[in-house]
Amino acid sequence: MTMIVVNIFEAKAKLSEYLDMAAHGERVLICKRNRPVVELHAVQSARTTPRPVGLARGRFTVPPSFFEPLPDDVLGGFEGAAASALAGTGSRSGLLQVAGSEPEGGLNRRGRRRARRQ
Repeated sequence: MTMIVVNIFEAKAKLSEYLDMAAHGERVLICKRNRPVVELHAVQSARTTPRPVGLARGRFTVPPSFFEPLPDDVLGGFEGAAASALAGTGSRSGLLQVAGSEPEGGLNRRGRRRARRQ
C-alpha cells in the first residue's frame, strides 16, 4: 500500500480516479500549497450480518427497584418546577395563567401588538 500525494488542482481534475484508488486500498493525500489538507482512504465496510442476541446474558442483572416509580423530587427535575406545579390543573397550553391578568403594553401573548377594534 502506497500513499499518493497530489495538489488540489490535480485532485479536482482526476477525482474519480483517486476515489477508485482509495477504494482499492491506496491512500491519497491532497495538499493545498504543499501542505496536507485531506487524506482519502477506503471506509470500513458495514456489518452485513445482524449482531447475535444475548451476548451479555448473565453479565448483569436489572434490580427490581428499576421498575418502581421515581420519587416526586426526581420527576420534578426532569419535568421542571413549572410542569410539576401545573400537574393536575388541566391546562392545555402548559402556561401558568393568573386570573384577570393581561399582557402589558397592548401586546398579545405572542408578543405582537393587538389589533384595535373599532
